[in-house]
Amino acid sequence: MSAMPVLVSVRNLKKHFPITRGILIQRQVGAVKAVDGVSFDILKGETVGLVGESGCGKTTTGRTILQLYRPTSGSVLFNGTELTQQKGNALRRLRAHMQIIFQDPYASLNPRWTIARIVGEPLRVHHMGTPLEQRRRVEQLLDLANLEGVFANRYPHELSGGQRQRVGIARALATNPQFVVCDEPITALDVSIQAQVVNLLEELQDRLQLTYLFIAHDLSMVRHLCDRVAVMYLGNLVELAPRQDLYTNPLHPYTQGLLAAVPLPDPIKTRARARVRLRGEVRSLVDVPPGCRFHPRCPIAVSECRIKAPEWRQVQPGHWVACHKV
Repeated sequence: MSAMPVLVSVRNLKKHFPITRGILIQRQVGAVKAVDGVSFDILKGETVGLVGESGCGKTTTGRTILQLYRPTSGSVLFNGTELTQQKGNALRRLRAHMQIIFQDPYASLNPRWTIARIVGEPLRVHHMGTPLEQRRRVEQLLDLANLEGVFANRYPHELSGGQRQRVGIARALATNPQFVVCDEPITALDVSIQAQVVNLLEELQDRLQLTYLFIAHDLSMVRHLCDRVAVMYLGNLVELAPRQDLYTNPLHPYTQGLLAAVPLPDPIKTRARARVRLRGEVRSLVDVPPGCRFHPRCPIAVSECRIKAPEWRQVQPGHWVACHKV
């Protein structure tokens, strides 16, 4: 995997949402530091999982990489092109190569449009083909997503949740993208449907040579699907490692706590597993603690953790962590 070229390179990416007060004259009184200095690479053809608790900045990271949110600062290189400096038509052309599958299949589809129009919209936006070629492409995309042709003239309310998510997948693939951000694409689905959607994503990746950033809560699903896993906490990455290394040898105390919370089907293994209890609650992104952001909940925190932010460093080949004690 290390021999593969880098497709997406993120360096010190920040996205802060200003908090303002006032009616006639608004002034900024703070900021929501949703993403605050994130750095990692995504290799061509791999799947990188991004996990963490709700509100830690996972979705904002994915959308900022795609420039759906313009970053406060930092760098995003896609195939060697700096996305943060692209505007207008230049950015629009690049967006044909980067797409997103949204989390909620009920809110991400226009209820007034037919499925054929929804799936074909990216083709019209990017002026790809004649109307006849676009209709044929829509048929191919529905077939790719394992949807029958009869769905083309139906509306989203006539489809189940799993079928709607397949429509979202077909729409994301319309322009033959290289890179797809999967923003919790299975969270809103039943467990049986989740497996079908994940299998479809794997099949499409093999067939179309896609690269995924897979954002999720389900650590067992991430272990099944992803090549490398990044763990996020309060706008920062705390650990990034190959899948097997992360699950068998987690180094950061937060990663250890997350994995210890995953239920095991075997009660004997559950009792034998080391218990890692994280005290307290997740802080707000408005009120970020100084030093290491995890130190108020960390079981091994020392005085240095309260003052100095840990360095994001590689401690083993391919294994990155931000912790003073590792």
